[in-house]
Amino acid sequence: MNPQTYAEAERLLESVLKRTKKIKNAELVVCPPFVWLTDISHKYNKEISFGAQDVFWGDAGAYTGEVSPKMLLSSGVKYVIVGHSERRTLCETDEMINKKAKAALRAGLKVVLCVGEPWSVRKKGLAAAKKFVKNQLQKDLAGIKLLIIAYEPVWAIGTNRADKPEDAVEMARFIKKSLVISHKSKVRVLYGGSVNPRNARAFLSPKEIDGALVGKASLNAADFQKIIESVE
Repeated sequence: MNPQTYAEAERLLESVLKRTKKIKNAELVVCPPFVWLTDISHKYNKEISFGAQDVFWGDAGAYTGEVSPKMLLSSGVKYVIVGHSERRTLCETDEMINKKAKAALRAGLKVVLCVGEPWSVRKKGLAAAKKFVKNQLQKDLAGIKLLIIAYEPVWAIGTNRADKPEDAVEMARFIKKSLVISHKSKVRVLYGGSVNPRNARAFLSPKEIDGALVGKASLNAADFQKIIESVE
């Protein structure tokens, strides 16, 4: 739920666009809150790609407060985040996430599926984290192939305690290998979880990690610019 006003959102986006206009080798997608999304995407969709932070699985109907894939397409959206850990914390199940991803893909949206383990699992080691994430992937991707996966260890999100780059690389490698075996599909894997200008290059240099899902640091245009330059 950031920024809190439309004026702040527009100022932030214009600052980001100004700072990154010379960058050619990085794909940049911005996912504003729903209330700012339509207006901002219609104003700036020739300069940048937009995504939504969530979606509902129904195309239409009496679902007060929900937003359908078709609505997002009409709003100029190309991407949608599904299964973010903060949504999962609000009782979103794997079954719901699977339905959302399928609906978004049917509509022609590109889906960024978030997976990741809580600290209660990770403290047992990488093997436990892999088992947890594999279970998420199996349930969330039933009947699905074409996705972008964002690995975001829950304990690292918004905590200023990022994962070790070498562990994130190992998890990304595991996710890619698992999906090639189980779904016969190659995917892009992003890392999310306290990415900042100081650690971005360490996460984004290895070939196993294809990008970053940036949260808090994206609210500071200068910090966001430095992260994007790490991709470049």
